[in-house]
Amino acid sequence: MTGPEDDRPLKPLETQIVVGEDLTRLSEEELQERIGRLEAEIIRTRETLSQRGTVRDAADALFGKRDQ
Repeated sequence: MTGPEDDRPLKPLETQIVVGEDLTRLSEEELQERIGRLEAEIIRTRETLSQRGTVRDAADALFGKRDQ
């Protein structure tokens, strides 16, 4: 037998962020959590980008800069 709880749509995994997702069904708390996860993902992405730049700079120093 199923109850009313079984009819509710499943929430996406906490680690899953869907760009363009309908936000109207999220509570204020869920929206704040989403903002926090998005901000953390932005930081992580910037760190990765910075690391790649550092690796590229080291390769350029070792092998010489490639002309584009």
